[in-house]
Amino acid sequence: MITEKLLEILKQDGVVAIATLGEDGPHLVNTWNSYIRISEEGRILIPAGYMNRTEANVAFNPAVLITVGSSKVQGLHGPGAGFLIKGNAAFITSGPDFDQLKSKFNWLRATLAVTPDAVTQTW
Repeated sequence: MITEKLLEILKQDGVVAIATLGEDGPHLVNTWNSYIRISEEGRILIPAGYMNRTEANVAFNPAVLITVGSSKVQGLHGPGAGFLIKGNAAFITSGPDFDQLKSKFNWLRATLAVTPDAVTQTW
C-alpha cells in the first residue's frame, strides 16, 4: 500500500497535515515529511512531542486523514506529487515502533502509529 512515490516524497522537505475528529469537532496538526517512518508491517509512524488534542481525538475516534506532498517529486501531471492517506491511528508509548522513533527523536513522548486503509495519489 505504501508506494515508492510516497517513500520518495517522505525523503523531501515538506509539511504533513494530520486531521482528526473529536468531541469538539475536527482538528488539524502538522509535522514534517522527514519525521515519518514506515514500519516493516506498513504502519506510518509519526513522532509526537505534543499532539495532545490529536491524542484525545484518536481516543474518541481513531480515524485519521493525512496529506503529504513535495514539489520536488514528479506527480501525475507534472512537477509536484501528493497523497491522501486514510487510516486508523493509535498513540503508543512502548514497544518496537516507539523505540524506533525514540532513537531518532529524543524529544518524542509517544509515537502516532497509523494503519492505512487507503493511500491515494492526488496530484
